[in-house]
Amino acid sequence: MSGHSKWSTIKRKKAANDAKRGAIFTRLAREITITAREGGGDPETNFGLRLAVDRAKAENMPKDNIERAIKHGTGEDKEGAAFEQTLYEGYAPNGIALLIDVVTDNRNRTVSDVRHTLTRSNGNLADAGSVSWQFKRVAYFAFAAEGLDADKVFDVAVEAGADDVVVEEDIEIFAPVETFKEISDGLKAAGFEPEESSVRMVPNATIELSADDTLKIMGIIEDLEDLDDVRNVYSNLEISEEAVAMLAAA
Repeated sequence: MSGHSKWSTIKRKKAANDAKRGAIFTRLAREITITAREGGGDPETNFGLRLAVDRAKAENMPKDNIERAIKHGTGEDKEGAAFEQTLYEGYAPNGIALLIDVVTDNRNRTVSDVRHTLTRSNGNLADAGSVSWQFKRVAYFAFAAEGLDADKVFDVAVEAGADDVVVEEDIEIFAPVETFKEISDGLKAAGFEPEESSVRMVPNATIELSADDTLKIMGIIEDLEDLDDVRNVYSNLEISEEAVAMLAAA
């Protein structure tokens, strides 16, 4: 997972310098709205909402925006569009499987945008279920390793139920979804604040390509992630150290 870890680090740094704050806030507001609609508007009892609000605060999203998104989800604010979350499945060239997590108020627009982005790069959308079986849902946490007591992070995570802790430039924690809250609470109680905490799809097996082909696939993934309605893109691409070095130098 080292390549994935370093690519995630590069992407987080790019995001931190991204001038398109409005687009980021729009995505975060949609996520808050959906989680509030599904589990209620109290972050203390709706853990998914708590995570969404924490991510919004980490991006310096204004408090008024957060509160408005919560009210929209609970029905207190009936203005604005109704959002839904869905998962599209597809393939990039060389048989790379893709899961595309979207939040949208217009499925027709979103599927058209996703299909266009894939087909112009010789990829394609796939039938529901034809790709998702290659992935599993896991709880995921990541920190920059510098300055942290990796052994302490490891102990806290494993005690709370983590399956795997990877320590390189980043510290990454992988765990069963049902242990998400226990691990999150344990890390915070120990004074560790993850740079990323989410439920994500992890491939059961990965495919390694040449560095050049890997960069092409990474470019397709970034094009998908740039779409307004796309929240995350997961793939079974194995990202080599050579490809990460080439990307970092670009």
